[in-house]
Amino acid sequence: MKFEQLGLSQPILDALNSLSITEPTPIQLAAIPAALKGNDVVGLAQTGTGKTAAFSLPLIEKISGGRRAEPRKVHALIMSPTRELAAQIHKSVRDFSRRVKLRSVLAVGGLSINTQTKNLSGGAEILIATPGRLEDLIRQGAVSLDETRFVVLDEADQMMDIGFMPAIRRVFGHLPEKRQAMLFSATMPDEIRKLSAKYLRNPVEVAVTPAARTADRIEQGVMHVNSGNKPAALAAVIHDHEGDRVIVFARTKHGADKLVRKLAQSNIEAAAIHGNKSQGQREKALARFRDGTLHVLVATDIAARGIDVPGVTLVINHDLPNVPEVYVHRIGRTARAGKAGLAIAFCAPDERPLLKDIEKLIKLSIPVLATPEGIAEATSGAEQEPQESQRRGHRGWSGKTGSGRGGQKAGNGNGQKRRRPRNGKPGGRPEAGSGEGQAARPEGKRPFRAKRRKSGGGGNGQGGQRAAG
Repeated sequence: MKFEQLGLSQPILDALNSLSITEPTPIQLAAIPAALKGNDVVGLAQTGTGKTAAFSLPLIEKISGGRRAEPRKVHALIMSPTRELAAQIHKSVRDFSRRVKLRSVLAVGGLSINTQTKNLSGGAEILIATPGRLEDLIRQGAVSLDETRFVVLDEADQMMDIGFMPAIRRVFGHLPEKRQAMLFSATMPDEIRKLSAKYLRNPVEVAVTPAARTADRIEQGVMHVNSGNKPAALAAVIHDHEGDRVIVFARTKHGADKLVRKLAQSNIEAAAIHGNKSQGQREKALARFRDGTLHVLVATDIAARGIDVPGVTLVINHDLPNVPEVYVHRIGRTARAGKAGLAIAFCAPDERPLLKDIEKLIKLSIPVLATPEGIAEATSGAEQEPQESQRRGHRGWSGKTGSGRGGQKAGNGNGQKRRRPRNGKPGGRPEAGSGEGQAARPEGKRPFRAKRRKSGGGGNGQGGQRAAG
């Protein structure tokens, strides 16, 4: 089915065509017709399934051509948990509405509230905001929601995790009784169901992917590594994927900054994004990650919501999350828009209960991978030792042999040559002792290397591209 069959007007179709977006994703096929009919919608969908277009396209359709918003009024409100995700939604809304007369405003923390107040002074058809900044603007009288006819909650489960539920309830208190609401979430815990039951009216429920199911195109593996050896293992894996876009997840802001410094010691440039970074620092890091001048991004979970960068081929869980659903969110940063991806988790002995919780949720025993050469494998009793038939290394688990990544110079796809380490020795690898737990590697041997399945989706500009986000 094409977008032309979903009831969208020609200006919106023209905008989609100009973006080479021609085929709706499953969540768009299910949600757009229901929203255009005026139904409230509850969408259960992971990131990367195209849900941004699923709610923004019907909003644009229903608002465009109508009367313009009055000063300090908005016709539609989209609430997002993080600045980055809100900015990504705002960009998508602007792209989708480029052929219609529509004003959209972004209101998030970390940017000047005075500028946002000025942008809202003439009114806006669509306001994309984080709950905290939205409440600030309401308190200052910079925006009124009494004429807001449409409201969207995106990543509702993440807003719950962050603690935004009280703010969301207060915001709903400012909205008129007669409104259309849409709620999208990757998981549906009880509190989100209660929120839906209270504020949505007979919603149409659309579910594309079960909450516990990880993307089919993601290859997963786990390395059992002591905590002190994780930075060295991380550097080795990243070196073996030189030139690829890599996202590394750390549990804390301090841990993310520490990893950036550790990677620098191994001649790997990385940038951290988390709540303590200024908006300018975060935007600069994301911009470099998108344009390919930066290949490694270290993120905390909250900051990572909103990273919608095509071509992320590897996600590394340096620290396992305490909540198993978060693991699904993390690895969903790769294998987007029909492409394949790889996810590697490092598991210290004290994290093995967390690994068991993850495997129970996703209903999968994650393959055990051999650690890079020179880095000891952590063990915690005989029952934890993987059997020989389960143990996978760079040859046993979709591994490349022979000409594999040894042809990096010619085969990394971006024309980059392998970087020379600071010590001047060739090979792009740290010397023995350059990182915690790192030992010298014998000549000609390589640490773990995993091959990603080639995507059948083709490159940019090919027909059949889907609207991601």
